[in-house]
Amino acid sequence: MADNKEKLFSDFTAPSAQEWREKIEVDLKGADYQKKMVWRTNEGFSVEPFYRKEDVDQLATVNALPGEFPYVRGNKAASNEWHVRQDIKCECPKAANEKALDILNKGVDSIGFTVPAKELSAEYIATLLDGIQAECVELNFQTCQCQSVELAKILVAYFQEKGYDPAKIEGSISFDPIGKMITKGKDTTDKLAYAKELVEILAAYPKFQAIAVNAFALTNAGAYSYQDLGYALAWGNEYMAQLTEAGVAPEVAAQNIKFNLGINGVYFMEIAKIRAARMLWSQIVSQYTACKESAKMHICAVTTTYNQTVFDSYVNMLRSQTEAMSAALGGVDSIVVVPFDAPYETPTEFAERIARNQQLLLKDECHFDRMVDVAGGSYFIEQLTTDLAKQAWNLFLAVEEEGGFLAAAKAGSVQNTINTTNANRHADAGKRKEFLLGTNQFPNFTETSEGKEPVACCCKACCTEGTEAQIPALKAARLASDFENLRLTTEKAEKTPVAFMLTIGNLAMRQARAQFSCNFLAAAGYKVVDNLGFATVEEGVDKALEAGADIVVICSSDDEYAEYAIPAYKYLDGRAMFVVAGAPACAEDLKAAGIENFIHVRVDQLKTLKEYNAKLGI
Repeated sequence: MADNKEKLFSDFTAPSAQEWREKIEVDLKGADYQKKMVWRTNEGFSVEPFYRKEDVDQLATVNALPGEFPYVRGNKAASNEWHVRQDIKCECPKAANEKALDILNKGVDSIGFTVPAKELSAEYIATLLDGIQAECVELNFQTCQCQSVELAKILVAYFQEKGYDPAKIEGSISFDPIGKMITKGKDTTDKLAYAKELVEILAAYPKFQAIAVNAFALTNAGAYSYQDLGYALAWGNEYMAQLTEAGVAPEVAAQNIKFNLGINGVYFMEIAKIRAARMLWSQIVSQYTACKESAKMHICAVTTTYNQTVFDSYVNMLRSQTEAMSAALGGVDSIVVVPFDAPYETPTEFAERIARNQQLLLKDECHFDRMVDVAGGSYFIEQLTTDLAKQAWNLFLAVEEEGGFLAAAKAGSVQNTINTTNANRHADAGKRKEFLLGTNQFPNFTETSEGKEPVACCCKACCTEGTEAQIPALKAARLASDFENLRLTTEKAEKTPVAFMLTIGNLAMRQARAQFSCNFLAAAGYKVVDNLGFATVEEGVDKALEAGADIVVICSSDDEYAEYAIPAYKYLDGRAMFVVAGAPACAEDLKAAGIENFIHVRVDQLKTLKEYNAKLGI
């Protein structure tokens, strides 16, 4: 068989990169290669449409095996197993315990408990964990930063009382005062002193991390992948420096840090982000200690809320599914899938069930847990990992130049950078440069909110930590929030505006422009009425008025607007708003005649729709 393979390959000559390029340019038929084929990422580098073996032969990412330093190909060599995690906000310990026991029988093997600080006690924890075998389940806890030490003491006492083997206890305490600083805008520097004590209390539990880098807060505030990664590394390095300066052995410090990374919807980029994260973190830890085992990065991946929507909310399941796939194929330790209804309500039992099953599907039907570093060797992903790592490392170095992550956070530079990115992305969404299916692109024409209201971001600290707000905080407004507010405002109006498509002239152009206009206007919650076409503009205007139109959109070809637009505008005579779909060459003539409303791909959709609402008295 080997001889046959050799003969088979000898019959074919591998085309060179130049030959591939020339073939692509022929198929483009004169279109610009750079504009059509090269992906200019938000990370600051470009991605080519194809890569070859020689492109990646010299990359560092291909020189290691799974389970080997620098862990770019994963911490594990035998499998890609991860924990299916679900978080529970504890309002009553008994109810939270019952829920935990229930979901443990439904595929979950990792639980995150948010414990109210005011109720924290040994009895509370005993009730919360009653019937849960801690040696078989990953247990994660979050409470106020000032109560984290007390929580650790209670947990250790509980584990000792139950006789658990410390080596089998897996989990974490989400102690992250710097995270509170950037999300709440409060200086919590004084809480950093608790870190060493936390590590010492949990010293006998090697698989239980005491310190968290909650970098998903960056993702949920709109950060790009390289920002997520660069800042997370600097964040983790800050805790390494704080712990080692306090006298904690560097290998112990490294093994006590857990990275809770957000995963956004850029599928391949996020796979590369996770691979690059492990590689870069191992390099950072190696500067503190020669222990390669301690250089393994502990990652819990959390699907983002940033791209979730209130309208057409079932699409959120598709978004979180690709994100969970990125996390699984990237090789993380655990995954939290945010339920699809989280933007507008406390997740229902159904939504939580779907979120669990999204991961179970990846395991039981797709077998992603059996394949170690499935992306390894892919020319594209290996190059993407390297390029992303370079950009993130440059950001990491820039933060170090500022004096480290703590100094940068206190100065507000981290928050200001992410908030600027968020504002730019909102502006791009308004102009449809960034698409949100069901929101600013292809909205459901007939959908109403049915009483759903966006859940407000929690901006209050969970206890009176630190001083009053002194530094900037992250602004975690979801990308769809501007359009949702607009649509809800329209929905609450006394009358839903009707937008009528006056289609006339060239068949292909009028249909294309009517479809574009319907999608454009329905994003504001308007009722859109499409039509097959009219013989005259008078007929179209009459039908529009019969339909109770508030907006009449003339849809035709650029050449025909010179013939149809002004007569239609004059015949309408101010009885409804008149809009031209397109940017015809005769636009100045149309404006001179009094026509002022034009919609096309280059206008700011959000700004335009707000203006239309104002003109309609909404």
